Amino acid sequence: MDVRHGGDWAGFQARYGRAPLDFSASLSPLGLPDKVREAAIAALEEANRYPDPMCRALRAKLGEYHHLSPEHILCGNGAADLIFRLALAKKPKRGLLLAPTFGEYERALETVGCEVEHFFLEGNQNFQMTEGLLEHIVPGLELLVLCEPNNPTGQVTDHALLLEILERCAQTGTLLAVDECFLDFLPHPEEHSLIREVPTHKNLLIFRAFTKCYAMAGLRLGYCLCADSALLEHMARMGQAWGVSCVAQEAGLAALEEKAYLEQLRDVIERERPLLQKGLEDLGCRVVPGQANFLLFQSPAPNLRERLEETGISIRSCGDFLGLDEGWCRVCVRTGEDNQRLLSAMREVR
Repeated sequence: MDVRHGGDWAGFQARYGRAPLDFSASLSPLGLPDKVREAAIAALEEANRYPDPMCRALRAKLGEYHHLSPEHILCGNGAADLIFRLALAKKPKRGLLLAPTFGEYERALETVGCEVEHFFLEGNQNFQMTEGLLEHIVPGLELLVLCEPNNPTGQVTDHALLLEILERCAQTGTLLAVDECFLDFLPHPEEHSLIREVPTHKNLLIFRAFTKCYAMAGLRLGYCLCADSALLEHMARMGQAWGVSCVAQEAGLAALEEKAYLEQLRDVIERERPLLQKGLEDLGCRVVPGQANFLLFQSPAPNLRERLEETGISIRSCGDFLGLDEGWCRVCVRTGEDNQRLLSAMREVR
């Protein structure tokens, strides 16, 4: 089986007999919050019965958190589960994606035979979104998927342009799906999010997840927000009824209380990302100045991923992203000590 994403610690361990220092998966460097861990452990007492298939308590709390009705929220087994459910429910004939961007969007659309058009982001503009996208939003386009911040570039779209895109989609009958799974790493995510537009735009669907910011990747918990309740009900039928375990639901409830954790996380990312960027640039790398908890860079060293693996470090090679080649890599922002270990290893293998 071909593992196309970062975070394949098991494959690394099978090859090298040890776990890696993992820069390939863009997760919180603070690890799982203690209260979340405790809630997950306590939830095992209920593991002898089925989880709530409607995630009632979690949806109610998410509704309070985002100031939305629980009817406008659907929970799933990670955001990737919901991406596939959307494709199966919508079955669009024409879709538009950025390039480069997260690969699961296209893989989901392939499962329903969707004709996918790509809007290529220009490397000489640091892969920044431009108004040129508006020309591609035309009648007959059924689905546009954006990633904010975009993976793997870390770039965010100007909020005014995002609103233009949303209104253009409304005019053309296009569903705009926005993946905000990395948005909480930004210093002021609420200023960039489109969540406040959900109640007044039934053509808007937003993906969120607990995966990245709370380091809950192994628990698999995501959700989406949309005022089109009929679409959410259809998506709910496009998979198993018990898609979210009782452990994940209780962990999610606990995570929503972790406001101090998020503040600490943002402080770490804002402090360490520019230091890591400068360290990479000092090594001769071209670095895209992204705003997320990871950095996309072009390395002058050949076969960098393979050579770093021999030192015990795993990074994400980005050659499988449309619009990039094997010279591009992505690393997450970890603690200062870990980041220095990465830079030291890169000095050794260049």
